[in-house]
Amino acid sequence: MADQLAADADAEGFDTFALSGFSLGGPVTIRAAARHPERVTALVLTATFPHRDNRLALPSSVWRKIAAPGNREMLAEFLLMMSLGTHALETMSPEQLQETLGFAAATAADGTPEHADLVGRVDVRNDLAGTKAPTLVVSTTDDWFTSTALHRQLAETIPAPSTPKSPPATCPCWNAPRSGCSS
Repeated sequence: MADQLAADADAEGFDTFALSGFSLGGPVTIRAAARHPERVTALVLTATFPHRDNRLALPSSVWRKIAAPGNREMLAEFLLMMSLGTHALETMSPEQLQETLGFAAATAADGTPEHADLVGRVDVRNDLAGTKAPTLVVSTTDDWFTSTALHRQLAETIPAPSTPKSPPATCPCWNAPRSGCSS
């Protein structure tokens, strides 16, 4: 996937490019930056991880087991519970929560079990020191999937990163829904 990013940039005529990685997209962008340091000009890593730790192993295992039989409603409930911070969940009305659950259930990808399985196999720790691009690591402080310890590991290992803390939620968009984020 990392080399595909560079190939896509070539296809679009870009010699250099910046990358943003959210969740499982973070390891992909880290690997792309390490493999193509002359081309990647900047990274933004949000709610991501360099490898699976025990904190991530447990929910990703449950995620895979819920997703496998295709129960999209239960999957939506689990993913929202795990990926939204307390503030985001508690500021929703019951109607908004049901609407969000319905949207999440309807849009769950068919490859969700494989996605959850991939979380357990990703390990880009050896790529971190080779990441030369200026990097912003956004630590989501109320994240039930990836711990702030993994965010800190990124910030401590990637040369010269900047690490602000996002208000509690996995997706910073949930904290400022009018800030231009879209679903």
